[in-house]
Amino acid sequence: MATPAAVYSYCSTCVRRAFVGLITACLFMATGQARAAQATVAVAANFTGTMTKLVALFEQETGHQIQTSYGSTGKLYAQIRHGAPYDAFMAADAERPRLLAEQGVAVARSQFPYAEGRLTLWSRNPELFRDGLQYLNSQPQRLAIGNPKTAPYGIAAIEVLENLGLAESLTPKLVSGDSIAQTFQFIASGNAHAGFVAQAQVRAFQGAAGSAWLVPKTLHRPISQHAILLNRGRSNMAAQDWMTFLNDAKAQAIILEDGYDVPQQSSH
Repeated sequence: MATPAAVYSYCSTCVRRAFVGLITACLFMATGQARAAQATVAVAANFTGTMTKLVALFEQETGHQIQTSYGSTGKLYAQIRHGAPYDAFMAADAERPRLLAEQGVAVARSQFPYAEGRLTLWSRNPELFRDGLQYLNSQPQRLAIGNPKTAPYGIAAIEVLENLGLAESLTPKLVSGDSIAQTFQFIASGNAHAGFVAQAQVRAFQGAAGSAWLVPKTLHRPISQHAILLNRGRSNMAAQDWMTFLNDAKAQAIILEDGYDVPQQSSH
C-alpha cells in the first residue's frame, strides 16, 4: 500500500502536469487568436454562391474571418475609387483591377485571374427552348442581360447578339439589371422569360432546371475574372492569405465544380 507521502507526491505531479497543460493550451489559443485576422473583400455578384463555399473552407483552415460585399464589378470599382474600406477586390473582369493598380489604389503586380466565367441563356420555363440560337432568332419579346456599363457578363451578352447579327433587332427588347445577380432575379421571378446569366448561377438555383443553353466561347470575348490586393489589405495577413488561398487546389476545385473554368496559370 502506498504511503500518504507517496500519494501526495503523485497527486502533486498530476496537478502540475494539468496546470502546465492548461497554460500551454491557453498560450496556443492566444497565439492563434493573435495571428487570426479579418479582411473585407469586394466580390462580383455572379460569384456569390461560390464565394460562400470558399469563405467557409478558408475560415475553417486558417482561423481568419472574411467579410464580403457583393455587387456589379462597375459599382464596386466606383466604391473602391471613392475610398470604400475593402482589402481585396474580386472583379468579373481584368480591366477594373488593372485600372486600380494604375491609379495607385491597389498593390502593383498583385493582380491575377481566379476564374473564367461561362455565359448561359436561361429560362425557368423548361419548355421555352431547346436550341438557344433558334430561340434568339425567334425574336423574344423580353430578354434580360446585365447592364453592360457595370456588369462584364452584360458586355459578353451584347457581344453574343452582335456576333449573331441580332443586336439591332433585340436591343429594344433588352431588360438590364444593375448586376448579374439582379438580372438572374428578373428571370427567376418571371419578369423576363429568359436572359443571359452566369452558368454558376443556374447550377446554384434551387428551383426547376428550366431551359439552358451554354453560350459557345467563340461568340464573346473570355470573361476572365481577376482578383487584386488593395492598398488597405497590404499589411493584412487575412487578405494576403486569402489571395494565396484562391490559387490553392482545394479552392480551384470548388470554383471548377460550380461552373467556372479555372485559369491554367494563376500566380501573383
